[in-house]
Amino acid sequence: MAETITHSVEETVAFGRRLSAGVDAGTIFALDGDLGAGKTQLARGLAQGAGYDGRVQSPSYGLINIYEGGRLTVFHLDLYRLESPDEIIGAGLEEYLIEPAGIVAVEWASRWFDRPNAETHSHLQRLRLETISENERRIIHEPGRT
Repeated sequence: MAETITHSVEETVAFGRRLSAGVDAGTIFALDGDLGAGKTQLARGLAQGAGYDGRVQSPSYGLINIYEGGRLTVFHLDLYRLESPDEIIGAGLEEYLIEPAGIVAVEWASRWFDRPNAETHSHLQRLRLETISENERRIIHEPGRT
């Protein structure tokens, strides 16, 4: 487990870019933290590290955004509006959380990965974001075995 402090949105994005720059398809980045903690900014960096250079925004209402055109396809999920694993399955998101064809950035990931008997993924990287101040974020990174 590693801890990083970022001091701006740009540093949070850059941290995500570094994390995803060398990963393979099948890597899942499980992002958790309070509202406004920087999950979407980190996801923006993850997409950029995979070679995507377009707009990245939270898929809060659509549940998933797919970013293509980079080295890998990035699937950006937001589970905030889904309260149970059954709702996640009902929304058709399970395939992205089990056998992704690219890399996955999952906001509010604990709603899927913290349930009893959750699948274990060798390529799962858990990231917890905490707000320190208006500009500073603590990112606690638990790397997988990618």
